[in-house]
Amino acid sequence: MPDQTLVEPTPLGYGRLFAVHEFRAVFAAHALSLLGLVVSELALSVLVYDLTGSPLLSALTFALGFLPYLAGGTLLAGVADRFPARRVLVVCDLVCAGCVALMVLPGAHIAVLLALRCAVAVVSPVFQGTRMATLTDILGDGDLFVLGRSLLRIVSQSALLAGYGLGGLLLVVVSPRQALLITVGTFCASATLLRFGTRRRPARAGGGSTLMKDSLKGARQVLADRRVRVLLLLFWLPPMFTVVPEALAAPYADDLGAGSTGLGLLMCALPVGTIAGELYAGARLRPAARERITLPLVCCTLLPYAGYALHPGLAVSLLLLLVSGAGSAYTLGLDQWFVRAVPDELRGRAMTLLTAGLMTIQGVGMALAGVVAEFAGVTGTVAGAGILGTVCCVLLAAEARRTEGRDGADRHMTGR
Repeated sequence: MPDQTLVEPTPLGYGRLFAVHEFRAVFAAHALSLLGLVVSELALSVLVYDLTGSPLLSALTFALGFLPYLAGGTLLAGVADRFPARRVLVVCDLVCAGCVALMVLPGAHIAVLLALRCAVAVVSPVFQGTRMATLTDILGDGDLFVLGRSLLRIVSQSALLAGYGLGGLLLVVVSPRQALLITVGTFCASATLLRFGTRRRPARAGGGSTLMKDSLKGARQVLADRRVRVLLLLFWLPPMFTVVPEALAAPYADDLGAGSTGLGLLMCALPVGTIAGELYAGARLRPAARERITLPLVCCTLLPYAGYALHPGLAVSLLLLLVSGAGSAYTLGLDQWFVRAVPDELRGRAMTLLTAGLMTIQGVGMALAGVVAEFAGVTGTVAGAGILGTVCCVLLAAEARRTEGRDGADRHMTGR
């Protein structure tokens, strides 16, 4: 059970999270493993290009970070509930470290490198889903959990801003294989922090069937609940449209004649807006206020993209992206509703499925953006994503409103 003295309904900002010893360990481990992942993605893509001279294979190393998420999150989700969480987290980190260590071996064939990249991506949703479920054990399932999730997301967004730049500077000093060795170290350090910085807790559920059957059964149970299903869609659908300007940033910067500087600004605007929105909502709004603004924000967050229909210049485009990113603060309220709606014994599988679906659908959104832009152009595609995405969000928000009151009450998933 979480320490009840830590479950405080009045928001005091993110600082109180660091009063919880276990959260400090989880936070530091998250930062280290994220750093390792960013460096490994960049170093591996450079290594693949050096070995093959193929831009396609180099780009494929990035795509393989998305594609296996669905398989891992669906077929291995049962791991998150049927084994003690600390053991799952440590083993996942060590598996990732082992895969990256094998990439360093001289003479490794390109197919082996890509297969190892896939293995890391398969493990990632299990790790992230288990960690998310563990946060409810450490912080409770109230406001502290919401702030903890938000802070980990902010770190992830910050890594998008700084990680690839720092990784690029690192590769000026060391070779790609040496950079991969640094990644091995960060994964091992993360495993150490989680092993000795968090408590051992029992598994959430037993293992009465095979892992794959247990995972698929859990996914069916999660998706069978109307309330949980609409919350999952609210997590998944907006990001599918949100990534469209990011996917098309390079051709749009070229259309504007903005050069590499403009491209960098376009890539940074959305994460900056997201960080600002989450920080404000987490630090300044009460839990009840964050829940009240969830549905209005989710209905409005993609509307700024419609402004691309006017073919704005760089400054206005950046403003539209910043405003849209700030609307992502709706996720704080969704986090609270989701953890309230899912039974404890399904929590690990539900959160693994959430993570896998989120990563997969962003990859799908990027691919579709490229296809549509071939026919509709960049500005037409972004504006269309804003309009269509807003319609989808409004429909989902209406369904979420109809299912209100089922959080914590409707337990037909588990027969209660």
